[in-house]
Order: sequence, then C-alpha cells, then structure tokens
Amino acid sequence: MTKFKTLDDLPADLSGKVALVRVDLNLPMKDGSATDVTRVEAAKPTILELSDKGAKVLLLAHFGRPKGQRNSTMSTSYVQGDVDRVLGREIMFISEVAGPSVEQSLGILRNGDIGLLENTRFWPGEEANDPDFAKAIAAHGDFYVNDAFSAAHRAHASTEGLTHFLPSYAGRAMEAELKALDAALGNPEEPVAAVVGGAKVSTKLDVLTNLVGKVQHLIIGGGMANTFLAARGADVGKSLCEHELVDKANAIMDAADHAGCTVHLPYDVVVAKEFAANPPSLRTSNVHEVAADEMILDIGGQATEALADVLKTCKTLVWNGPLGAFETEPFDQATVSLARTAAALTQEGSLVSIAGGGDTVAALNVAGVADDFTYVSTAGGAFLEWMEGKPLPGVEALKA
Repeated sequence: MTKFKTLDDLPADLSGKVALVRVDLNLPMKDGSATDVTRVEAAKPTILELSDKGAKVLLLAHFGRPKGQRNSTMSTSYVQGDVDRVLGREIMFISEVAGPSVEQSLGILRNGDIGLLENTRFWPGEEANDPDFAKAIAAHGDFYVNDAFSAAHRAHASTEGLTHFLPSYAGRAMEAELKALDAALGNPEEPVAAVVGGAKVSTKLDVLTNLVGKVQHLIIGGGMANTFLAARGADVGKSLCEHELVDKANAIMDAADHAGCTVHLPYDVVVAKEFAANPPSLRTSNVHEVAADEMILDIGGQATEALADVLKTCKTLVWNGPLGAFETEPFDQATVSLARTAAALTQEGSLVSIAGGGDTVAALNVAGVADDFTYVSTAGGAFLEWMEGKPLPGVEALKA
C-alpha cells in the first residue's frame, strides 16, 4: 500500500498546536436539522483524538454549492448543533476561514477545544484551489488532517492546496478508507469479484473498462445489464436500455475475454408490464423470452443463486450499485439475497467485501447487512472515480 502519514505519526501531546481538519459536513437537512449524521460520526474519532491530545481543532468543511459567494442558507452554522450532539462537546462557530476573526477565536479557544469554520465554498479561492487562499488558511494551523475521502476527488484549496503549506496527515476515517480500497483493488487477494449495478451503462463506462483488467468476475446488474443483454442478442422489451451503447458493451466484453475476466449476466429475470410495487403482471422469465410490452426489473432467482456460488469461490468483493430496482418491492430480492450471501461469507472470514456509493449503502441497509461487510464507503463521486482508476487529488496530496 502507498505510504500515508496518519495520526500515529503525530506527537502524543499536541497541547498548543492548531489542527486544521478537513471533514465532510455536507449533511442532508430538513426543518433546520440533519436527517443523517453518518458523515459526522465518521469524522468523530479523528476530531476527538486530536482534541484529547490537547490540540485546538479547526474544522474545515463545505455545505451545499454557494458558488464562491456568501449565502446565509448554506452556512456551516446550520450543522453546528448536529456536530455538537454527535461529538458530545460544545464547539465554537467561526464565521470566517482565515484572517483576524480566526486568529481572535484561536485566542479564545483553550487546548482541546473545537472550532467550526465557515463554509469554505463561500470563497472563490476554494474551488479554484487558489494558492494564496490556501496559504491564508494554512497560516492559522500547525498541521493539516484530511478526513474527508468523499471530497478527495476535488482539487480544492481545503482538500489539496493546504498540503503544500503544512505537514499533512490522513485522519482515521481516511486511513480506514484507503486501507479498504487497497485491499479491494490495490493489492487484493484473488479471485476478485466486482458487482456493478445501476440504471445506465453511460454513467459507469470508465468503471467497467477499468475493472475488466483488475477482477476475475464482473457481475453486471440493474438497468445496465439490459444493455449488455441487448448486445448479446436478447430482446429486452420496453426495459431501460441504452441501445446506442451496444457496441461499447461488446467492446467491454471483448476486453474482459482478453483479460481473463468472466462477465456474468442474468439468464433469468423478473419482468412486469408496469413499474409498480407487486404488479399483477409480475413473472420470472428467461432473458430470451421477455415480451415486447414487458420490462426487466430484477435478476431472477436462479441467476441470483448462481451468482452466490460465484462469490463462494472468491476472496475479495467490491460492490457498487443494486442488481434491480431495489427501491420498489419485490424488485429488491436479488440485491438483498446476494448482499446477505456476501455478508455471511465475510462474517465467516472467507471474503473481504468492500462496498460504496449512495444507492449501494441504501441497498445494504435494506438487506440489513451494512455492518457485516468488511468496509462500506459513504463516499459517492470519490468512490466511483476510484473504481474508474482515476487518481484522487486529495489522496495523492497526502502521499508521503
């Protein structure tokens, strides 16, 4: 694994030092409070560890898309109460990210206290990764910690720029993420299987192209599978299908053949004439017997069992995207069944399972197995770009 400095490389006593810590506080809100504080929970170990070692901790975060201008509805002050509650400590809100106000606040903060800086995206220099802006923020800190993998695919001042001016470290959540990703595709135990689902091939072309050269089994589900089935000559009726990408699908399957990667497509599917919960037209069909007025909405039971058998032969699994239209019953059955198989194999110690992406996390929660996977990433875009094999600026900047 690539070497990163972590909190273990810092002194045990940080009294009097100022830690600038990039976290993800872009929380979903309703009626003035967060509906999900998972991202705060993820950053909690890093924040409290630095605080308990005596550092003054200044939290850097974005909230929404204010496009380089102050917007009162996107102030990080909105999430202060949620951060207070999760950390179990009272934190100070600071309405700037640099300058006299920050310096004055540092004079008020005691060793171990925590401050929450204003939304970094209120300043154009953040998304432009302006070195002068990064330098101004860095002037208040003794060292920098990035604990926001979910923002690591952005080369912004608070994710990449600060590393040029301060000693930089990976926080505990970032450290865990990087170790998990290395175990999944960086230096995995083979055979490796990848489950890639979702609605459209077009959104995951780069993912599929990258994976066929890295895994031994590629399991394709969701609406994406329909495009591949069409490429194999199946009539998919009125299913969601990107017929214009059939040639791309064939190219990916050819590349997989040359790389020794087996592409798994369903041979039985769950179909219906309408997309609704438990429709009367619901049936299971062979992929070559889908009627013109039917749509494929999930993988069938026989194919799901076959995929479970594939996972039993593997040592590593990386999963992104559901196998069917899992939000609507009963089209969640294949996703739930295969997820439970993966979880059971993980718990018995025969499989390292890494999953990520918003829909994936939701699907694993539906299956009740999110806690049984080796690692579940809450990062969306960053996880997808990692699966595409792209370097992530926020990660690259931390390399020792």
